[in-house]
Amino acid sequence: MKAAKWYGKKDIRVETVPEPQTPKAGVVKIKVSWCGICGSDLHEYLAGPIFIPTQPHPLTGASAPLILGHEFTGTVVEVGEGVTTVRVGDLVAPDACQHCGVCEPCRTGNYNVCEKLAFTGLMADGAFAEFVNVPAELCYVLPPTFNPEAGSLIEPLATGFKAVRKAGSIMGKTVVVLGAGPIGLGTLMCAKAAGAATVIVLEMSAARKKLARECGADIILDPNECDVVAEIKKLTGGSGADVSFECIGNKMTGPLAVEVIKNCGKAIIVGIFEEPSSFNFFSLSATDKEVIGTLAYTIDDFAGVAKLLASGQLKAEPLITGRIKLDDIIAKGFEELVNNKDANIKIIVSPN
Repeated sequence: MKAAKWYGKKDIRVETVPEPQTPKAGVVKIKVSWCGICGSDLHEYLAGPIFIPTQPHPLTGASAPLILGHEFTGTVVEVGEGVTTVRVGDLVAPDACQHCGVCEPCRTGNYNVCEKLAFTGLMADGAFAEFVNVPAELCYVLPPTFNPEAGSLIEPLATGFKAVRKAGSIMGKTVVVLGAGPIGLGTLMCAKAAGAATVIVLEMSAARKKLARECGADIILDPNECDVVAEIKKLTGGSGADVSFECIGNKMTGPLAVEVIKNCGKAIIVGIFEEPSSFNFFSLSATDKEVIGTLAYTIDDFAGVAKLLASGQLKAEPLITGRIKLDDIIAKGFEELVNNKDANIKIIVSPN
C-alpha cells in the first residue's frame, strides 16, 4: 500500500510499504477515508523530531521512520479477537491517544496523559496510508450517513472541546481565543456552544479573521493594529476577560494569555510550543489567576463533538480549505501549509 513516512526534518516520503497485518486481539484494521494534516504533523515536518521517537517507544515499540497521520475517518475492514464494540463495516473516527490502561492517569480516566502515551501517527504508524491498525477502544463509531470529511475533523475539534471543558462553566462569560487556526476556530465554536456571551479572537491574518467571523467570533482584534491587552480591558470594564485559550504555541502568546484575563481568571494553554517563554510567576501569585494545561481529549470529547456537528453548532465545512491525494501530500499539503499558512486551515488527504 502507499503511505507517507516521516524520516526526518523536511524528509517525508510517499512510498510503498507492507499493508498492516491482520489485527491482534483488541485491535481493528481500518480502510482510511480522509486524514487531516495537523499542526503537530507540520511541527514534525519543519522542526522534528518533537514527539516522534528516535528509540523504540515504551508502549508501541515504534520509532522513526514511521507513517504520519492521526486526524482521520475510515471503515473497519477487520477486527481482532475479543473486539465487541466495533464491527466490520462501521464508519469510525479514532481517538489518537494510545495508552497503557494501568498507570494512575489511565486508572482515573485521564488516559490522554498516560505515562506511556503514544499518539497514532506520531509514536505508532498512522493514517496517511490506505490502511491502519488501531486499538478498538479508541474508535468512535459514527452513523453510516455521517460525512467522512467532517468526521476527519472530529479529532482536532475534540481538542478545542476538551479545552473548553477544562475551563469549567463559561456560560455568560467573556472569552479570549488567541489564534484562529484549526484549533483556535474549533475552540471558538465550542466556547459559543458552551454559552460564552462574548468571544474575542486575536488574529493577524485577514483570511483567518474572516473565518473567525464565520465561526461566530463577536470581536476580532489584530495585535498589529492595537494594544490587545488595553483593548480587552476597555471591553470588559477595565478588568480583563474571564477565560483565555492559547491556541498558537508561540513564546509570546503564552504569557499574553495570562495578561488578557482578569484577576481570578483562567488561562487554558492549548498550543504546542517549540521553545520556552519568559514568564514572571508573580503575575499569578499576585492575582489568583489560574493557568491550566490541556492535552488532546478523551473518547467522551469525540462523542460531544459528533453531537455538536450533527446539530450544526459546530461546522466542519468552513475549516476544510484543501482536499488532496496522498501522492500530493508534500507539494499540495505540507509545503502549501508552510508557504500559504494564512490562506489554509485544514487540508485533508485521501489515500484512495
